[in-house]
Amino acid sequence: MKHLSLFSVLLLAVIFSASAQQPEVNRPQTSANVGMAPIQQGNWIVGGSLGSLGYSFEGESFNINLNPRAGYFVSDGLAVGLGANVGLATSPDADNVWTYGVAPFVRYYFGQGSSATGRFFGQGEVGIAGSSIGSGADLAFGIGAGYAHFITQSVALEAMVGYNYSKATVANANAQSGLGVSLGFQIYLPGQR
Repeated sequence: MKHLSLFSVLLLAVIFSASAQQPEVNRPQTSANVGMAPIQQGNWIVGGSLGSLGYSFEGESFNINLNPRAGYFVSDGLAVGLGANVGLATSPDADNVWTYGVAPFVRYYFGQGSSATGRFFGQGEVGIAGSSIGSGADLAFGIGAGYAHFITQSVALEAMVGYNYSKATVANANAQSGLGVSLGFQIYLPGQR
């Protein structure tokens, strides 16, 4: 009985000392207090939407896109740049269609409603687009609103919702419009000061 009591006390001591000596766990950084530093005049922005899902109203098609972009902050919170688009549109009634395009964009980061780790923004773009089934270029237009959450001093994760419109530049062409949701990231590079 004496040995059982001594064994129980030693076992409890080992359990308590093991739980008190848990090693430090390095957890990934999930946010950074950046303020206005990344969106100051003279900085650069590079990144894009890795996954962009949308639905076309006219063709009842589903599409997925990859949208790389790069821009320059012409003033605090205002960036202008160029974006590209590569995508795939699927429809139950037709063959798959590959899409592509290029469009200059303007993005404004709002000061209202922002925090030290994130910013709301609005974006507009006008450019040209095409597809694997067409022979002409389309006029493409899009507007969107989103939120950038900074996980480090220079990297932000983004979510954006928007509306897009395109119309071929050939006679009797139908316009296409739809809604989209995109997730992506941006890298904010400091400019020379």
